[in-house]
Amino acid sequence: ELRRKIKEVMVDELMLDFDAAEIADETALFGAGGLGLDSVDALQLVVAIEKHFGLKLADAEKAKGVLQSVETIAMAIETKG
Repeated sequence: ELRRKIKEVMVDELMLDFDAAEIADETALFGAGGLGLDSVDALQLVVAIEKHFGLKLADAEKAKGVLQSVETIAMAIETKG
């Protein structure tokens, strides 16, 4: 449920060209072979995660670790840290 919601938020907020159901939990968000998101997407995603899930990612290094995949985002939301 949480992972599905994260994917829906990503598709809506980042205006991605594919369906939420097409994104695997472990798919890399950035770089070749993944979703190919860029730094602008990263900023939008940080704002969207805070808005929809209440998880603040103020620290760039922490954000980098969390924004690896839907799975890493979900784990951070579940532990709120």
